[in-house]
Amino acid sequence: MSNFYLCLLLAGLCVLASCHHVPGHQGGHDGHEHPPDNQPTAESHQESDHLPCLKIAPSSAEFAFKFYRQIASKTPDKNIFFSPMSISTAFMLVTLGAKGTTRDQIVSGIGFNKSVLSMEEMGNGFRHLLQLLNHPSAHHGGLSVGNALFSTDRYPVQQKFMDEAHDLLQADIVPTNFQNTEEAMKHINSYIEKKTHGKLVDVLNDLDPETAIVLVNYIFMQGYWQRPFNPMFTEKEDFFVNNETTVQVDMMHRTGYYSNYHDEELGCKVLRIPYQGSASALFILPKEGKLKQVEQALGREHLLKWEAGAREWLIELSLPKVSLKTSIDVKEIFQEMGVTEVFTDQADLSGFTEQRNLKISRAVHKGYLNIHENGTEAAATTVIEGVPMSLPRVFKFNRPFLFMIVEHFTRAILFCGKLMNPNEH
Repeated sequence: MSNFYLCLLLAGLCVLASCHHVPGHQGGHDGHEHPPDNQPTAESHQESDHLPCLKIAPSSAEFAFKFYRQIASKTPDKNIFFSPMSISTAFMLVTLGAKGTTRDQIVSGIGFNKSVLSMEEMGNGFRHLLQLLNHPSAHHGGLSVGNALFSTDRYPVQQKFMDEAHDLLQADIVPTNFQNTEEAMKHINSYIEKKTHGKLVDVLNDLDPETAIVLVNYIFMQGYWQRPFNPMFTEKEDFFVNNETTVQVDMMHRTGYYSNYHDEELGCKVLRIPYQGSASALFILPKEGKLKQVEQALGREHLLKWEAGAREWLIELSLPKVSLKTSIDVKEIFQEMGVTEVFTDQADLSGFTEQRNLKISRAVHKGYLNIHENGTEAAATTVIEGVPMSLPRVFKFNRPFLFMIVEHFTRAILFCGKLMNPNEH
């Protein structure tokens, strides 16, 4: 009996930019400002801990760190960039069509324990999370997360699955003729290109004619710094990749108030740069020689400690401009994490279609990251609001560092990565 295939494509886009000036909110490299308003903290959400999206947050965070460590162990000297949000949401969609051991392995793989949270609670958590993240009023710069299922009439998708996929994960159901592989690929790639605003093109470059289903998850973020960098102060500087390699990068500079924390126990400094809206970028700078130690120990408890202990301080910040694309074989990573059956002939994905010989043939994650300063010269209008009595702390990201993009209200880790070499694209 021949096999039919389910192809899983995941697209994580993060364009971290600031393209316009916010009056009264920008401080230049040679200017100062009053401390900004604080972002929402864990304490401010205590009354909302019963919300469905917050119930899944701890498990989702642990999955993000577990997945990161698995990639880092395989490619210790390479840049890393992925969206744990995209990956976990896509595989949550797979669980709706999976049964038995196949489903149990996936649930465990994405960080959940069914003895703690039921499948219904997980589903409601993801539904609530997507509703909040896709709400247009919450993100001035733009954030969208979604799913699509491309299916063929040869193997009709069961109505129960379609209803749950649409209700819980806002999935589009798109009829597709996979026997015409060229047209099917064009159709799917066009969908991804549109949803990622043209940043990811031709993600799918081959397709088995026996494909029965293609699942696509995408996440796109256009983030605007609350206080942009002044491009006039961007200059070429050294970035120390390791003891033997130094490269030249475009280094952005800014002096202003930022929430920061020195983790002496872990051996790193943490800086939070807020966006307009409810998201922030966390930049984690390990002490020299401590990168692997920080990677191996990183966990949700550290995020909570940093949030609780962080203080606003005047910071002299140097951050490199970054533009990179990444590709991750999620199938390989998941198999190493113990999620195996769904990729084999023993897979039970009978909740998708009545075909019992359906398995995931591939799971690929594509990422695009772009970090840069304000695209205008609005910084010339900087107002010096006050001169502090203390000297600024220096945060110079001129050696490998880790970073995360966190949405504060839902406590979701949208993106996660490591910059080893800004010149490797």
